[in-house]
Amino acid sequence: MMDMGRLEQLQQLVEQDPANSRFRYMLGMELLGMGRAAEAAETLRALLERDPDYVPAWYQAGRAFEQAGDPESARACYRLGIEAARRAGDMHAASELQAALDLLG
Repeated sequence: MMDMGRLEQLQQLVEQDPANSRFRYMLGMELLGMGRAAEAAETLRALLERDPDYVPAWYQAGRAFEQAGDPESARACYRLGIEAARRAGDMHAASELQAALDLLG
């Protein structure tokens, strides 16, 4: 029951402030943690359409798409995430995204 309360709170935060990338990210992570990978993937995709420079979301969106059984979308997230990480000068994130892409094949 606690999880549903948290989920509802995060959904309300996103409704109140739809442009807040952090709230959308938190909602996506909550959904992913609940095993709702397809919903998490779409939530994170919506975040990244608005804010393509939100680097951590690329990795998590890729994971969500993998778990949802959509490896092509996962690959796209990892590739675009590598570009975003490089633009941001975040070589650590770029290497993590590359490793995820390599593992996916």
